[in-house]
Amino acid sequence: MIFDAIDRKLLDYLQADSKQTNKELSNKLNLSVTAVYERIKKLEREGYINKYVALVNKQQVDRAFVAFCHIKLVQHSQEYVVKFEKEVAKIKEVLECYHISGDYDYLLKVLVKDMHSFREFMVKKLTTIDHIGSTHSMFVINEVKHTTAINI
Repeated sequence: MIFDAIDRKLLDYLQADSKQTNKELSNKLNLSVTAVYERIKKLEREGYINKYVALVNKQQVDRAFVAFCHIKLVQHSQEYVVKFEKEVAKIKEVLECYHISGDYDYLLKVLVKDMHSFREFMVKKLTTIDHIGSTHSMFVINEVKHTTAINI
């Protein structure tokens, strides 16, 4: 597949607002509506676009307390890693989980209502996962930048 400047621009527009109509996009890109439709289908088919989602306002749904948790496993065996990843993927408060290099093994982004909810999350969910050696948590004071758009 040829991925050109128009495809880049189209992805930029879709990342900014995926609810734009093909007509609106065609006007911005100086293409026909059909050409825009075909390009979008090509980008979806080729895996450039994985899915479309709604970004929900955290405050409106009472989930504005953001914490980052560093996790260190007691051991780095395949069994412990696989089990941890499987278990943490089930926890709804965990929005993101990364296996990282450095002093800790994992970094989690956690979203809950408040500090009390965070404590409940730690005590009743996260620390019940076997093989966690230690945790270190940090809380967001102010969100300076948050984007889902990838600069292409």
